[in-house]
Order: sequence, then structure tokens, then C-alpha cells
Amino acid sequence: MISSNTRLPPETIASGEPPGASAIGPSVQEASFRALVQGIEDYAMFLLDPTGHVITWNTGAERIKGYRADEIIGIHFSRFYTEEAVARGWPDHELVQATLHGRFEDAGWRVRKDGTQFWANVVITALRDAQGRLSGFAKITRDLTIQRAQMEALHQSEERFRLLVENVKDHAIFMLDPTGCVISWNTGARNLKGYTHDEIIGQHFSVFYPAEDIANGKPERELVTAKLTGHVEDEGWRVRKDGTMFWANVTITAVYDESNLLHGFAKVTRDMTERRHREELELSSERMQRFLAILAHELRNPLAPLRNAVGVMRLETGLSPSLEHTRDVIDRQVTHVTRLVDDLLDVGRITSGKIEIRLEDVELGEIMARAVEVSKPFTESRNQRVEIVTPDEPVHVTADPTRLVQVLQNLLHNASKFSPEASTITISARAVGGHALLEVRDSGCGIGTDLLEAVFDLFVQEQQWPLPLQGGLGIGLTLCRSLVELHGGTITASSEGTGKGTTLSVRLPLRTVQAAAASPDAADAQAPAAAPLRVLIVDDNRDSADSLGMLFELMGHDVRIAYDGPHALEIARDFTAQAALIDLAMPKMDGYAVLAALRVLPGFGNTLYAAMTGFGHARDFAQTRSAGFEAHLVKPVELKKFEALLLRAQNR
Repeated sequence: MISSNTRLPPETIASGEPPGASAIGPSVQEASFRALVQGIEDYAMFLLDPTGHVITWNTGAERIKGYRADEIIGIHFSRFYTEEAVARGWPDHELVQATLHGRFEDAGWRVRKDGTQFWANVVITALRDAQGRLSGFAKITRDLTIQRAQMEALHQSEERFRLLVENVKDHAIFMLDPTGCVISWNTGARNLKGYTHDEIIGQHFSVFYPAEDIANGKPERELVTAKLTGHVEDEGWRVRKDGTMFWANVTITAVYDESNLLHGFAKVTRDMTERRHREELELSSERMQRFLAILAHELRNPLAPLRNAVGVMRLETGLSPSLEHTRDVIDRQVTHVTRLVDDLLDVGRITSGKIEIRLEDVELGEIMARAVEVSKPFTESRNQRVEIVTPDEPVHVTADPTRLVQVLQNLLHNASKFSPEASTITISARAVGGHALLEVRDSGCGIGTDLLEAVFDLFVQEQQWPLPLQGGLGIGLTLCRSLVELHGGTITASSEGTGKGTTLSVRLPLRTVQAAAASPDAADAQAPAAAPLRVLIVDDNRDSADSLGMLFELMGHDVRIAYDGPHALEIARDFTAQAALIDLAMPKMDGYAVLAALRVLPGFGNTLYAAMTGFGHARDFAQTRSAGFEAHLVKPVELKKFEALLLRAQNR
């Protein structure tokens, strides 16, 4: 038995031999071991007697636990345990286990002299003498507080990451083992693919692929690629539990452990179906724009000779009343079809976000007058009168005057179409609060309350308008709403019911200015006629070319006509034109090639070149301007625009 004041040699601690064992060497060796144990600072190494009282104390014990040797020798080792551990008898339990098994290891909170706690790894070894009697215990304690904090931080980080991944709802994030079987499953995976955790764990990930991909070995190829390159990314169709398909963006990343052995694969899947649909819609929209542009070109080309023919008849004298009436009918219908083509293109541009608005200060009285003027062919054909109610003071707004006239023209056309013949349509403007209010009122068939909003939807009139035969394409009011909203305004319809007329109201932000800009159209209308000029017309549409040539000749000009580019160059040898009107889409040589060839000919350096085409998009204007055309005329061309163009050629 060892007394509480007996100190065992250090080598006893190191060797595990009990006091008095034959393994104890010479005094020099004892002194060396004692010095070794005593000098260790990172481990608390000390002896306990069989009852658990401290009998030795090294430097490491003093540093870790805070007690000097003279303060702790003879004190029961339970001093180092928390009150909770002492209360449940844990110190005595440790000694019992060490006695029974020879050794006991534990980790837990321990208490320093100053009352602070540290996380300790403790090893208690039972010591016995030569006869096998218990002579005490060797106790080694390590302070692992820092390591435990690091492990806890790592665990918390991993737990936070696990919770983060688990709660991601819009991405499927899961792990595969090296063979491709699912070993983890987050909420996003359940939402996206439809499988619960228990249903999918252990299944091969190829279950998410269409049958043709499985047959082609795509899942296996993706794992091989991920192993070779680190990761693989793919987009394609994937299959949900219920058999429905979705377009997925998939990333598979190979995961390796510390020994660079493949641990498995991390797989992230996103549902990109909406994005794919949006891209398809954008592509469809682009295709529709191209189709509409080609359609407009094909429709405008036959309208051009009709417009030219109307111009010829207007210059002819002595027409019979029946021919004058026929001319006016053709004029009105050409104008109507042209407006429908323009409206159709504008709706396409608005829906694709490509409409152009050029803002300036405009006065609404002038805008109303211009709209009424361009609407006359239609209203006069129905013997209708348009009454303009102007405000007492001018009302100014910031707007694109051309687009605003287009809006009012459509509203007047709509009112005329659904009003009786010989009826009156009223257009008015006034300032109301901080807005300008434009109203077009008719006394026609009216609108049911269930259609007051629907009339502004695209193509709705064709099916739902009170008079289906008068519905048209149903794009006019849709276009009006879009154009008004681009100006920061609103448009509404009101009616007391069927047969009681309709009021269409446009509200625009009000802006007061001193004066509005002069109308370009008004300036053109007042321009004098050009003196006789030499004019070259190049157009492969013979009707268009011949009718335009006839029109210019009646205006007094010397005209030459070519039906293709080589013919135009041949004419140019003996005819130096002051103005050249060139169609763009022609066989053999297009209009751009004709322009380039003419400009280098002697005498053609000062010629005014105008492009004539059925294409009227902004990019078409930019392209002709970049090529060197000074004017871009969209077929069919009004007579006054030809007059203005020839006047420019004369004044060069």
C-alpha cells in the first residue's frame, strides 16, 4: 500500500511497473526519467494512490490545471471534475474501471484551479506490485479544448452546410456513390424529381434519364467524364417520378477523400424548362418578325403600282364622275390596306420590345387635326362628320407626334367602323389635373360591360366584337394601348351599353411649353413642285416601275425605266439622272450593288439616290443610309413624298 505522501519514481509512470519492481534501474536512470516526466509541459502526468489522492505532480499538470505541487499533493483527484460529474460519482467510476480492466480512457470537461473548464482527454492506468496488489494509478491528461472547438466548428459548419443543402428548394442537390447510386437527397431534389428520400436512396441515378439516353449509355459516360476531368455539365431532358419531362441543367462533380480515392459524385440539377420556353418564344418572336417583314414587303409591292396609278389619275383631267369615284375607292382601300400592314408590323415590334418612340413637345390641337385629316378617306366614305373640340388653352404633352397621330387615327377609324353612316364622331382634348385627356366619342353600337377591357386584347374583336363582320384583325386597339403605355399613359373604354355609343379615353402626362414644333408633314404639303428633272427608276416589278414612270412624266419629268441593274447601267451611259429611285430586292444585282455601280459613273456624283422597298423597319433605314442612299421610301409611296424628294434633287 502506498501512503498519500509517497512519491513514485517517474520511470514507474513511464514503464507501468509498480514501486519496488525489479525493472527499476540505477539511480542515474531514475533521475533521468524523473527529469523527463517532470519537464513535460503538454501533458499533465501524475500518480494517484489507490484511494485517488494525488501523490506526484509534473510541470505539465501545473500548467494545465493551475495548481502547484504543494497545493495539490494529498488532495483527491475529484477536485479536477465538475460538480455534476462528482455528484454522479464519475471519478470513482473511472478508478473502478481502471482497476477492473487495467486501463480507462475518457474525454470530458475538467476544472482548473481558477474555476475555468477545459476539455480533457484522460488515461488512467492501474499500477500493481510484484504480488499483483493494486499500488495506485498513473494519470495522464491532455488539454484538447482548442481541438474540440475546431472539431465543433467543423461539425457546425458541416451541419450548417447540410441544413443549407437540405433546405434548398429550387435545386436538386444530392450525392452519388462511386457506382452512381443515390446516397443523399435534399428538399429541392424531392420537389423537382418527385421522389421521397426513402424511395430514391440506393437507386441508380440513371432513373432520371429518358429511355433513349439510358440506351445510349449517357449516364455512365457522364460519370466517366466527371472522373477524368473533375466535373461534367450538361443540359437535356430528364424524367420525374410521374413520368413527366423537364429541361434540366446538370452538373456532376467527382468527390475525392484525403487519400485521393473517389468518394462519389456531387450532383446539382436545375429545372430550366421555363428558360427554354422563354428562349423558344424569343426565337419564335424573331421568326415572326422576319415573317411579318417579308409579308409586309410582299403586300407593299403590289400596293405601290396601285398608289402610283391613283396618282396618275389625280393628275389626269377630264375624268368622268364614275372614274373619279373609282379612283377615290382605290385610294381609300390602298390607304386602308397600307395602314393594316403598318399596324401589324407595329404590333409585332411592340411585343418584341423593338418599337421606337421619338419624344418631343407637341400640342394636342395640332395632333387632333392631323389625325382627322388622315382619317378623312374612311369617314367621308361613310358620310360621317368628325367634330373637333379644342381646349380654351393649348394643351402640350411630351410625345412622339407620329405615334400619337397613329393612336388617334386608329381610334377614329374604330369609331367610324362601328357607327352608323352619316353619324357624328367627336374628338376632344383638355387638361384634367396633371394629365391631358383625349377622348373619341361615337354614337354607334356600344360595348357590353364584359368587353370593355377585352377590346384591347390582340385579335379579340374578330371573335367577340358586337358586329363580327366589322371586327377586322383586332389589332388597332391593341396597338393603341401599347403605344399609349410607352408614353406613360393609359387608355380606357366606356359605354352605357349595347347601342349607346362608346367613348375611348387616352390619358397622358401633361407638360406645359410655350410652343410646339412645326409639323414636317405640313412643311411638305406647302412645298412647291419641282422643276422638270431627269429621273431614273430601277425596279424589277414592271407594274410598279411603269406606273411610277407614268406619274413622273405627267408631273413633267424626263424619265427612264430599268427593270434590273444591268439595264440601269446601260441606260446610264447616255442618261445622267438627277434623281435615281432604286428598288432593293432585285435579281442579278440588288439595289445596293446598283447604287455602288452608278455612283462611280461620270456625272452621277451629284445624283440624289433613294431606296424604294417594302421593308420599313428601323434597321432597314439604317442599312440604306449606311450604304449611301439619301432617302428611304417605303412602298406604297404617297405623291407628296415623291414631290418632296424631287424638290430635294432640284435644290442640290
